[in-house]
Amino acid sequence: MAGNCCNSRCTDSAATGTYRRILWIALIINLLMFALEIGAGVRSGSVSLLADSLDFFGDAANYGVSLFVLGLGVATRARASLAKALTMGLFGVFILAVAVDNFLDASVPHASTMGVVGTIALLANVAVAVMLFAYRDGDSNMRSVWLCSRNDALGNLAVMLAALGVFGTGVGWPDLIVATIMALLSISAAVQITHHAIAELRSERQSVANK
Repeated sequence: MAGNCCNSRCTDSAATGTYRRILWIALIINLLMFALEIGAGVRSGSVSLLADSLDFFGDAANYGVSLFVLGLGVATRARASLAKALTMGLFGVFILAVAVDNFLDASVPHASTMGVVGTIALLANVAVAVMLFAYRDGDSNMRSVWLCSRNDALGNLAVMLAALGVFGTGVGWPDLIVATIMALLSISAAVQITHHAIAELRSERQSVANK
């Protein structure tokens, strides 16, 4: 019995250590991509690239929060997930507002810059998503990290499609459509994470009350 418990603790410790290293790698990748994309988004006039750059920054912050709460209690991790969900939701609303503003200005972004930077971002996000895939069904905090990575990869594919659309039509509509989709994905993920975190908090309170 004692040996089995020790093996279980050692396995959990090793898994936590691996997850922590993955989060650090993801944090560094997202900070680097934020710097690259925000510059490219401003220069090219692309809302979808700008949205993706802010998303990279938000994800870097999320990974940082996840590293901070890793190993803490369920309630603490759930509250951190609620904070991250709020951030994701606000991000989505902000991007919708920027998309409307660019629609009114009728601006046309540079398709070539969108395509190249979008491809680099896709490769970066796929790498992070693959590393986090095994943790997608964990607690609300782990799920929030996985959803961020999944949304990023989908967003990058959409940016690349928008670049093709802008190049082929010469108008900014594809860029605005993609930015809107990315905003809605962020809001949807925020709702999912909120529901999961609230369920964890209720379960934790019930467990404490039954003791």
